[in-house]
Amino acid sequence: MEVLVNTVPTLRMVCTPDHLVDLVVGRLFTEGIVGDVDEIEEVYLCEQGTRASVLLGCNRADFSRRGVETVPSCCTGNRTYNRYFTSDAPPAKVTPIPWEAEWVLAAARAFAEDTPLHRRTTGTHSCYLVLGGTVVACCEDLGRHNAFDKVVGLALRQGIDLRDALIFSSGRLPVDMVMKAIHAGVPLLATKAVPTDETIRLAREFDLTLICQARPDGAIVYNDPTRR
Repeated sequence: MEVLVNTVPTLRMVCTPDHLVDLVVGRLFTEGIVGDVDEIEEVYLCEQGTRASVLLGCNRADFSRRGVETVPSCCTGNRTYNRYFTSDAPPAKVTPIPWEAEWVLAAARAFAEDTPLHRRTTGTHSCYLVLGGTVVACCEDLGRHNAFDKVVGLALRQGIDLRDALIFSSGRLPVDMVMKAIHAGVPLLATKAVPTDETIRLAREFDLTLICQARPDGAIVYNDPTRR
């Protein structure tokens, strides 16, 4: 899917054809192209789902920047064509919240029960949105970055405050995935996989609670600002 922002080709995403508007909104937010969902006036998706046109209410494009194409650490061939609309402001630290182990275990149990598309194909990643121990949404995609952005976009479009949320990912959390959570203000990030040294460093720097190797019967906490 090609994404145009104020008529400028900006993103390309290789994705499964569901929650596409959520994916676009989530990607704009976690990449720092918008700081609030209210900045997005319209998202038009073509009938085939291969092209999305986004209208931003505030055109802060800086076309003096070089349009350098970048590739995130994903496996689906996503591309960011330029940084014309991306803010240079560094992300703020996350505001930690008290949490309970049951929140993580609930997401791990939901993951263990599998998801419809993964059950049929064994070829997708999933992300779970958890509020107060209740799994309120799950999104699947070929790539873990896309699944993350879908669940973020879904939350934004439904008016869910991500500052109260836990997001559980089925995949490894590279640096750019952690930065997505920080940009989104998500205080709790969990995964079934193991972290990298750089992931742990970023979590500590930005006060992100990081929980890895999560299973239905336990998990390992790598960073928790509320319990230092």
